[in-house]
Amino acid sequence: MKKTLFSVAGFAAVLAVSVSATAVLAAECPIKIGGLAPLSAPGAVGGGEAMRDAMLFAERDINAAGGVLGCDVKVVIADTEGLPEKASAVMEKLITQDGVVAVGGGYHSSVGVAAKDVSNARKIPTVFAETWNDTITGDKQKFIFRIAPLSSWASATLWKAALRVPGIKKVAIVTENTDYGIPAAAETKKGLASGGVEAEIFGVDIGMQDFSGIVERVKAGKPDYIIVLNTGEAGYNFAQQAADAGIGPQDIPFQAGQVALESKAWWENVPDGNMAFVQRIGTPVATWNAKAKKLNEDYKAKTGKDAIESYALEAYDSISILAQAINEAKSTDGEKIVTALENISHDGTLGRIYFPYGSKKDPSVDGKGDEWWHQWPDPAMTMIQYQKENQNSTDAPIIWPDAYKSGDAIYVK
Repeated sequence: MKKTLFSVAGFAAVLAVSVSATAVLAAECPIKIGGLAPLSAPGAVGGGEAMRDAMLFAERDINAAGGVLGCDVKVVIADTEGLPEKASAVMEKLITQDGVVAVGGGYHSSVGVAAKDVSNARKIPTVFAETWNDTITGDKQKFIFRIAPLSSWASATLWKAALRVPGIKKVAIVTENTDYGIPAAAETKKGLASGGVEAEIFGVDIGMQDFSGIVERVKAGKPDYIIVLNTGEAGYNFAQQAADAGIGPQDIPFQAGQVALESKAWWENVPDGNMAFVQRIGTPVATWNAKAKKLNEDYKAKTGKDAIESYALEAYDSISILAQAINEAKSTDGEKIVTALENISHDGTLGRIYFPYGSKKDPSVDGKGDEWWHQWPDPAMTMIQYQKENQNSTDAPIIWPDAYKSGDAIYVK
């Protein structure tokens, strides 16, 4: 009888443990990863929607491949509105209310600058997708990583391409007054000066719609080249208003904002946008791997667009790399995920992603600045030019650098 009672008691104990373990497992599934994107003005709504769609495709593909730690992944999308004050609150909510174990995405640098301190303090690993400001990784926070290029590095694409313009002496830089625009404009001006070219910076507020005053000031300066560093729909507004005033892409060499990569929206909003130069992040379409090509087809089918944008690819990879890190860490503990990220080799849509600098190797060992901490070193940067009306950005020739060049630039006079 005693043995029987013991067996019943033992069975009850095992059952209790089993039920408890099941309850814990249920509470932990799905594993939630936050996804930052600007989905409301004054943020770059078109860019935010592209990133949101890409992150949800990442969720789909991760779960189709078996999920993470035996659980499905759920990407919790948060609207940052492109505002730093909103970003901090959104990050806090994702962590304390939504229960995310990591965060990906992020479009505006000002969002990354504000949000990183929250996630780092909360020990939540964050892989920023499209935030360029050098300080995001430059203060060497343990839980912060980035797969977008550094602003100081990306700016070199702008000024080096500009210096190839025949007879260039004076450049007008129109930039937003944000953590992206201000340093990017300064770095670009510095680079142009190294080639003996003068630059004047015109700062505007994020989300600005009426550029008539700025257009007249730029026009009065008689620049040989215009560089636009506005994000979002403001880039469309300035480009067409400049064209209406006789200083658009068909009037003088004109480098549009990255939003011009959304070809359908570009031609709808900037019908006089032919001959514009546009900076693009990522390798040429002809060199895309199978993962990028598959995502591109799925993305086009969902959105009706001609091709997936570089920042959407970055958003997809930011979520995918976090899922791999969680699996390799065999835990949702932030410290363990960071260790996995520092050792990761991820085959993403952008190529092989890894982080050579961190707690195991400081950037200074190779003579690099602190901004290279937890920074992916290999994002490709190119300059394309629309040379036909209604041309798809992925079909437009790459005119710089020579390593990726697929056509010669056409310089209007």
